[in-house]
Amino acid sequence: MINLIATAASYQQVKALLAAGADTIYLGEDQFGLRLPHSFKPEALAQVVKLVHRAGKKVTVAVNALMHNDRINLVGDYLKFLSKLKVDHIMVGDPGVVYILHQLKLPLAYIYDSEVLMTSARQINFWAQQGASGAVLAREIPYAELVQLAPELRIPAEVQVYGATCIHQSGRPLVHNYFDFVKQHQNRSDRKRGLFISAPHKPQTHYSIYEDINGTHIFANNDLNLITKLAQLQALGLNDWKLDGLFADEAGFVKIVSQFAQAKKALLTDQWSSELAATLSEQVNAHQPANRGLDTGFYTIEPSEVR
Repeated sequence: MINLIATAASYQQVKALLAAGADTIYLGEDQFGLRLPHSFKPEALAQVVKLVHRAGKKVTVAVNALMHNDRINLVGDYLKFLSKLKVDHIMVGDPGVVYILHQLKLPLAYIYDSEVLMTSARQINFWAQQGASGAVLAREIPYAELVQLAPELRIPAEVQVYGATCIHQSGRPLVHNYFDFVKQHQNRSDRKRGLFISAPHKPQTHYSIYEDINGTHIFANNDLNLITKLAQLQALGLNDWKLDGLFADEAGFVKIVSQFAQAKKALLTDQWSSELAATLSEQVNAHQPANRGLDTGFYTIEPSEVR
């Protein structure tokens, strides 16, 4: 079964995403989750969960921040709240959260997400032994390595197929520090401003950057679009497909999700073709923000070339 996972930026967008064909809505509060298009406070989150469950779809809540002492003490109550809501999964990145989850013995299924570290079947299977019902594959794994990894998995593994790819996170307020250094007073954490940085002596690079309560986040030059590679992923049994709308326009992201939903339907009804893949990819490009490029990331790179 193919599972289209879409991030959510508002209650209204969730309605549209469900209508567009999303199977799982991914959301959370930035106090506990990383790189979310919107921070849903408990009351608003509860409303979304009810909406999604009425539609017969699923909810995953992000609890994947790296918790320092001040926040880890709040996690237990938050997990109890999510348990009462009967969310379908939580996304966890800090082993301390797993420890609390086991201590409280809550009926919450969790997916383990350690970002760039999840690169082998052995690591994923280790977390399966600790009770994880799924895992998130690192975005830097090429197709040639996925071919070796996928048959060894004991639990489902999520693959990102669209959106911004985070390549670095620092707990430090680097954007804040920069503007202080150049003595400019600006809104330093507004993601919609579209701030970019370049690597030294490489003016063609333009890494997206923004800052929030979890620190500073830096993203790859281009966003990811693997819609032409979905048949390969399906053949490997990697059927949990994440679409990240962090930098996308709300309405445009819904249109992009609908293209992936069409791809899913074609694959499940044996109507997939290279011509359809190309057409759907063109539509994804048409709804992509003007200042953000698209490519296939690490997917087609030879493993020996990954640095």
